[in-house]
Amino acid sequence: MPSQTWIRLDAAERSRYWWRTGFVTLLFIGMAVAAWLTTSAVERWWWIGGVAAFCLANLLSMVNQATGVTLLTSEGMEFRTLFRRRSVPWCEVAEIEKRYRTRRSGTLSEVRVVRVQGRKLTVPGVFTLRMYDSKFDSKFATIRECWARAAEA
Repeated sequence: MPSQTWIRLDAAERSRYWWRTGFVTLLFIGMAVAAWLTTSAVERWWWIGGVAAFCLANLLSMVNQATGVTLLTSEGMEFRTLFRRRSVPWCEVAEIEKRYRTRRSGTLSEVRVVRVQGRKLTVPGVFTLRMYDSKFDSKFATIRECWARAAEA
């Protein structure tokens, strides 16, 4: 195994996620247009402002999730997202687990690192909305393998 391994969404996963992000953005635009057409002039800006603020927060969250990557090294893991960078040494990792969250659109599977202090961190670049996703399982196995090698050393 190489000394550094990048974990990220591949081109097909990113494309699928960008389509989903565009669809959600169009839904919010539709909500803003409906608020514009159905509310009085006094209330209109409050509704449109509320929808726009919620849309922006949701859009930034989706972009942050889609652009996140993880660098695995012999020393630890480095998480990189649009807004943050964080390093977690292997000696601080107590467990690496899968997490499943059920939503209306399906089940979101993601990988989380449980630190020795008990704090859990979501690993960027490793998530899926598909059941039995082999790419997700191989990323999870790669992370656990790097962690096991670091524990042996």
